[in-house]
Amino acid sequence: MLRIVPPLTLFLFLAPVLVGLAGTLAPAFGYLPAIGAREISLAPWRTLLDWPGFATSFQLTLRVGALASLLSLLGAVSLVAVLSGARWFSRAQALLAPLLAAPHASIALGLAFLLAPSGWIVRLVSPELTGWTRPPGDLVTIRDPAGLALVFGLLTKEIPYLAIVLTAALGQVPSARLVACARSMGYAPHTAWLKLVLPRLWPQIRLPFYAVIAYSLSVVDQALVLGPGNPPPLAVLAVRWFADYDLARYLPAAAASLMQLGLVVAGLGLCRLVEWLAARFGPAWLERGRRSGFGERALPLAAGVTGVLLAAGLAALLGLALWSFAASWPFASGLPTRWSLAAWMGASDRLQANLETTCMIACAATAIALLLCLGCLENEARCAHRPRNGVLWLLYLPLIVPQVAFLFGLQVALVRLRLDGSLCAVIWTHLVFVLPYVFLSLADPFRALDPRYARSAASLGASPWRIFLEVKLPMLLRPILVAAAVGMAVSVGQYLATVFAGAGRVATITTEALTLASGADRAGIGVLGLLQALVPLACYGAALLVPRLVFHNRRGLA
Repeated sequence: MLRIVPPLTLFLFLAPVLVGLAGTLAPAFGYLPAIGAREISLAPWRTLLDWPGFATSFQLTLRVGALASLLSLLGAVSLVAVLSGARWFSRAQALLAPLLAAPHASIALGLAFLLAPSGWIVRLVSPELTGWTRPPGDLVTIRDPAGLALVFGLLTKEIPYLAIVLTAALGQVPSARLVACARSMGYAPHTAWLKLVLPRLWPQIRLPFYAVIAYSLSVVDQALVLGPGNPPPLAVLAVRWFADYDLARYLPAAAASLMQLGLVVAGLGLCRLVEWLAARFGPAWLERGRRSGFGERALPLAAGVTGVLLAAGLAALLGLALWSFAASWPFASGLPTRWSLAAWMGASDRLQANLETTCMIACAATAIALLLCLGCLENEARCAHRPRNGVLWLLYLPLIVPQVAFLFGLQVALVRLRLDGSLCAVIWTHLVFVLPYVFLSLADPFRALDPRYARSAASLGASPWRIFLEVKLPMLLRPILVAAAVGMAVSVGQYLATVFAGAGRVATITTEALTLASGADRAGIGVLGLLQALVPLACYGAALLVPRLVFHNRRGLA
């Protein structure tokens, strides 16, 4: 039975991507019989290119994607390089947990409260430093035409992600010994880290960085809150056209989605070219022998700026909490003048229904992902055959392919199967994104489990299934719960997957929060945004607490 699990897993999370891409490709060239379009043509592309704001939308997409990707990598590298040798590095990692757990949309809503002309920062410095007694009408700090607020929002999420990936990779590289050896030869510490440690870390963070590039070029949820609205980024434009009442818009929307895929492929190809150039000319830089350089000044400065940016992200989450309990917060008070539970009580019925749906979908998708991943890993252990690197690329495929490029085609397939708008369809679509993260979180701890435990149990007569259930699973309780928490966080944050597969009929706290984002009910937005962040945080807290309670008398397992 275990031999069936790997191909079944590949089918469940690759079939929707491939079917969805095929379903988007045909409409992009004018073929969608369901709306009467039966002739292959380039008309959808001409409509897209002739749209008045296309050039601006295209440039905005490139600018936001390039800036967010490069600055995320720079911020994460500088943070890890400067802090990795510090004694309190582990405490600094703990501060990243809320930013990692909070969905992108929740961070975006909090930053909108923080950075807006009437936001928390302006309130704290007004009127003493600014002289403003009312919000400035000519100050544009969010939804700016250049997309800088959107870049800021992406950085607050992607830097913690890459920093955690770098930290995990550090455990497989003798970084302290390498830096100490270089220091003994006169190299400055940051120069030594860049020359000796970073090149060894790059192969392990390459695919996560590719996922950051793909997301930054095709972001929708944060763009709806922080990005410019007219014209919007290319992915947002495609989503708008897909949601238009005029069905003819589907064809240029599919063309825009396919162009979005092309941009991501071009971005990854450019990154690969830069890697090749670095491998070709990097050794000359390494062998030049300069003991110090620009990195000694640039890395601490970049780490300091990154710390301020991440602190702003944490303040954004705090701002959500303040707004959710604010009964009155006039400008320019630094804190609410009156507190109330009215926002929570007024939305209690809707919150309960949305929260139940969100948790049901997340629990189902995460449970299925755990079962499939554990089955694949156990089959791998019994067959003593690890998958090749190509399988890892397949795992990242749903994370690298832009969601808007295949979710419309998947929705068309679900309509034909009469599954659109159902919970099953939403759960399956969430599984596409949950499963890769669960597998990547669980694979290394499972493979690192000492095989002598299993051999000892087998020598006492235990069957393979009993060894798996009574030896391996209890010893892996903490990694399994952490992987489950990661899966829950990924599912809770899904917006496009819920909208397309649910056909607008399945409401979660994420879809409701982004629906209210353009409104004036700040207390209601604060409630939904805070709840959206609290659910994943509660899951991470349970993942850390439950093993301590279960194995309170087993120090190595707790």
